Amino acid sequence: MSRVGVMVLGPAGVGKSTFCASLLNHIQSVGRRAHLVNLDPAAEPGEYEFTVDIRELISLEDVMEEMSFGPNGGLLYCFEFLMTHLDWLDEEIGDYEDEFLIFDCPGQIELYTHIPVLPALAKHLSQNLGFSLCAAYLLEAPFVIDKPKFFSGVMSAMSAMILLELPHINILSKLDLIKDDVSKRELKQFLNPDPTLLSGINSSTNPKFYNLNRALVQLIDDFGMVQFLPLDSTAPESVGNILSYIDDITQWAEAQEPKEPKDEYIEDDDEFGQMLAAAEAGGGGGGGKEE
Repeated sequence: MSRVGVMVLGPAGVGKSTFCASLLNHIQSVGRRAHLVNLDPAAEPGEYEFTVDIRELISLEDVMEEMSFGPNGGLLYCFEFLMTHLDWLDEEIGDYEDEFLIFDCPGQIELYTHIPVLPALAKHLSQNLGFSLCAAYLLEAPFVIDKPKFFSGVMSAMSAMILLELPHINILSKLDLIKDDVSKRELKQFLNPDPTLLSGINSSTNPKFYNLNRALVQLIDDFGMVQFLPLDSTAPESVGNILSYIDDITQWAEAQEPKEPKDEYIEDDDEFGQMLAAAEAGGGGGGGKEE
């Protein structure tokens, strides 16, 4: 069986850890095996324990204290340290051959938009460890209703898609926070970005950026790369829908080993005894078929 995993990405505060926990819970509820892999050296303990935790190798708190680094410099140091100690990661996830691994990544998107750290890690997982990987990029729905913010989110998602070089889905999270009907109707327009919708941002930005805005909108339209799936982490059917997309992308079903059909048995001893007696009377227990 091939090894399957999803890297959960996105800016800080979009609900990545909540989505990871909901995805783990849903996978386990349908009888599959899954584990959380924490790749955030600044993560706080949550509802679910991490099966693999980068903080056992290095933590941001220790780096900031011992090296006198700030949060961003300390995070970069942590990942540079991890990339020089990939044997630790290989050993930690080496025993999980048949399980689905959920990689909870840091919220600093600079790790894959400006510095090729996470792309290098994704390549290691795919090429050296044989993972069939998918990237899930989250943006929060209340944030993107503001058109200029949505526009910047689309560009960051496109950047991640290009640099990670992985099969990719984009997700609008925190739908449960969208309460009024007007915002809900507006949100539907953002699931599949319409260039005419995005071009309206010129009305709310500095005129000197009009040409730049127009060029970037044209770029999104030409490639047609960015679409979003809605997510409400509190709704099992919403999480299940996202999982179905991940399974299709990673070809999870195709990687499953064929299973032998289960032998049927009868729990009622009396009924079993009656059937056995009838079989013996009819054919001497040989299972023969009357001509």
